[in-house]
Amino acid sequence: MSAYRNAVWFVKGLQEYTKSGYEAAARRFRPSDLEVDLSGRVFMITGANSGIGKSAALELAARGGTVHLVCRNESRAEAARQEIVEQSKNQNVHVHIVDMSNPRRVWEFAQSFQSSTLHVLINNAGCMVNQRELTDDGLEKNFATNTLGTYVLTTALIPALQRAEDPRVVTVSSGGMLTQKLSVDDLQCEKSPFDGTAVYAQNKRQQVVLTDRWAAQHKDIHFSCMHPGWADTPAVQTSMPAFHAKMASRLRTEAMGADTVVWLAASAAAREQPSGLFFQDRRAVAAHLPLASSRSSPQEEEKLLAALQEFSLKFKP
Repeated sequence: MSAYRNAVWFVKGLQEYTKSGYEAAARRFRPSDLEVDLSGRVFMITGANSGIGKSAALELAARGGTVHLVCRNESRAEAARQEIVEQSKNQNVHVHIVDMSNPRRVWEFAQSFQSSTLHVLINNAGCMVNQRELTDDGLEKNFATNTLGTYVLTTALIPALQRAEDPRVVTVSSGGMLTQKLSVDDLQCEKSPFDGTAVYAQNKRQQVVLTDRWAAQHKDIHFSCMHPGWADTPAVQTSMPAFHAKMASRLRTEAMGADTVVWLAASAAAREQPSGLFFQDRRAVAAHLPLASSRSSPQEEEKLLAALQEFSLKFKP
């Protein structure tokens, strides 16, 4: 079944996820959706010093939003902040140094931010490590960053979001998740041969499940997740060099990849969509390929939530 999913997904990707796929989709966009003044709105973006996160941060700052960049590397974060301030002419851009693969640090940061204003959380940070690598806490690094880090930060910031007007959570997932059925029996990748691309796609499937569950649990917050398409970012260059080399001329720009993130975070049109959906190019799309047998049971999804809660509480200060 995974061979079928991979083949169908790649054909779909060549049609939809490339630069030409974006250009075709963009013909139906309404420019007025993003003609918005975001003064007074506060956004937090993880993994914001490069790629899609940085591009989204720039677009939100350019529209007057206050933007908090959550990054792992201080010098790269500060350089990105200066660039965003210069280009957007907006001084309200702030840096926080947090390694999203360190759940204890994520908890500490979120708790320190609790009393601050936050309207929109954008879970963008991600990694694709191609060899099984453990963090200092003994967690598999992809899972720690992509799934557990996203879970802890979102869960911890829900009280702050609930105090805000029109609160939203946008999670940058990946169309690669279409190749995966939710698997909860080996979250740490200890049992089977390690495949970094498949592990990343599984983490991205987990994010889609979380988005759907959070939407059901917290009706006062608008949750969404999205696929940025195949974009030419530093992360793709380093983690998928063969794919990047083969597809380079067909990849989207970072701004194209970030477009739906900004639309979901800022537009009134996005807020009119039901909470919990998966988006591609400003449109809600199916979270499963046809005939792919990738749907999970409520029991499996409950098992994921229970496991993440157990992991997260272990590291809560």
